[in-house]
Amino acid sequence: MSDTVIADEQVQLVDARNRPCGSTSRVTLRRLGCWHRATYIVVRNPAGELCVQTRTLIKETHPGWYDLAAGGVVGAGEAALPAARRELEEELGIRRVPLVALGEFRFVDGALRIYGSLYGVRYAGPLRLQPEEVAAIRWLAPSAALALEHATPDTRVALELALRQDGW
Repeated sequence: MSDTVIADEQVQLVDARNRPCGSTSRVTLRRLGCWHRATYIVVRNPAGELCVQTRTLIKETHPGWYDLAAGGVVGAGEAALPAARRELEEELGIRRVPLVALGEFRFVDGALRIYGSLYGVRYAGPLRLQPEEVAAIRWLAPSAALALEHATPDTRVALELALRQDGW
């Protein structure tokens, strides 16, 4: 997907109480610091290790950093679960797997204002990385993933919440 297509993508806007209130382009969302929804999917293998993604250097925010969860912005009119399934397939090529709902959280960092929907999945199959977004992956123990210095702050919060859930 080209940068122009991503910038023009319509995303769901919400108010400070997470109520839908319209949509806008991704570029306007970033410029104005609007509240929006995003999904986070923690992927673990049978050994309990986490799939940690290295972001490409062309990412709009935190290029080259680590994502501790897959996921992304919820599109205009899209519900969280279908958005999570879409993002998981786009980024890692994982499809038709049961996602476990692990909770929701609110994240604010400067102009970034997100209502996150968190899911978990156990997965042992092959991965197909999205070249525009994922430069590489590695499997790490949860403690090693949380110790990474350049992990994106929103995925760090998502992982910490996931690890507080029984069995994750």
